[in-house]
Amino acid sequence: MELKENILSSFIAFEQNVDVNKPLHQKRAEALKVFDQQGFPTKKMEAWKYTSLESLKKTNYNLLPKASEVLDYKNVKKYFLHEMDTYKLVFVNGEYSSFLSETTHDGVDICLMSSAITKEKYKRVIDNYFDKIADTKDALSRLNTAFIKEGAYIYIPKSKAPIKPVEIVYLTTSQDNASMIQPRNLIVAEENAEVQIIERHQNLTTKEVFTNVVTEIFAHKSARVDMYKLQMDTKTSSLIDNTFIEQHEKSVVRVHTFSFGGKLVRNNLNFYQKGSYIDSVLKGTTIIEDTQHVDHYTLVHHAEPNCESHQDYKGIFSGRSTGVFNGKIIVDKIAQKTNAFQQNNNLIVDDKATVNTKPQLEIFADDVKCSHGCTIGQLDRSALFYLQSRGIPKKEAEALLMYAFANDVLESVKIEAVRKRVKEQIADKLGVRLGFEF
Repeated sequence: MELKENILSSFIAFEQNVDVNKPLHQKRAEALKVFDQQGFPTKKMEAWKYTSLESLKKTNYNLLPKASEVLDYKNVKKYFLHEMDTYKLVFVNGEYSSFLSETTHDGVDICLMSSAITKEKYKRVIDNYFDKIADTKDALSRLNTAFIKEGAYIYIPKSKAPIKPVEIVYLTTSQDNASMIQPRNLIVAEENAEVQIIERHQNLTTKEVFTNVVTEIFAHKSARVDMYKLQMDTKTSSLIDNTFIEQHEKSVVRVHTFSFGGKLVRNNLNFYQKGSYIDSVLKGTTIIEDTQHVDHYTLVHHAEPNCESHQDYKGIFSGRSTGVFNGKIIVDKIAQKTNAFQQNNNLIVDDKATVNTKPQLEIFADDVKCSHGCTIGQLDRSALFYLQSRGIPKKEAEALLMYAFANDVLESVKIEAVRKRVKEQIADKLGVRLGFEF
């Protein structure tokens, strides 16, 4: 059975486990209708020109995996930032794991989406924010909305901040067959609020896993949101990550994406600026091998004057891997004094690796400072020769150069434990001990 047919038939069984009398029922039905009409994206669409979902469409995923099983923390500890104290929202096979989690309502709400969409005390926030900026015409976003059940709900009131960062971790343990998980996250930071978030998806089995996640982030006046996406999954895992961010006056939102694993990864990252003096930061590092595929699709829409955006993506590709960067900056006519930067630099380690890069600017204002660029190349042979002439073996010299190439993105990481974990992963991906203190 084709995946689309499987999804449509599974929706009937899914509805039996949700309250059809709730308002969300109608939203689910409407969202599924959009997906039914559009189907999965294809390479005939400009936005998906370099990424095919055909292999996913032919897999018989179970859309209703078995209920969560209890995991021993010591067996999954390595997937958490155990070096530091964090709030934790942990989900196993799409279901909340209270044993592994730590939530709070102490001045802020860090809890479950299932509670937020069903309980009256969260109604105001849900009515104002849920599904307000997710693309209502995008088939995969609508598919997620149709099957919404669980995820992270984070609400930070005015001038508040959690006393520690928040980890959102999705673990998959289903052993019977391939599974499809569709998490939904909502993050709201009110005026002058602040929050730091680390997100990870991890397959604990050798089975195929397809995760289709949607995250909506709202940053109000002078709010500050830092989000770190750690994509270090197995080579039997595929991820479609749709993140939509709405920013208001003087807010700062930074999203760092580290893509070091997975079979197929597509990151759709959309920033919508709704005020002046906004700062949007999008940074990413990709290191993949074999036949892995990572696609970064970014959008920053400048709609008001005196705003900034900064995009910096680095990629290192070996084997027969494929990297894609498709970034767009839109500057409306009213958005004078915009300062927008976009850069994508790539290293090709093996001749059979492929990179497709397409930075784009659409500028309708005349008093702006905008730049974009991309590079695709190999290691600097003169620099490599210099390091070898100083007694550094070739493999270590190559790794040192590649580490230096990727390190720019790490400089803006605010959480030391995240920086340390990513540096360790880079060293592991490069297959060497770099010989200096992290």
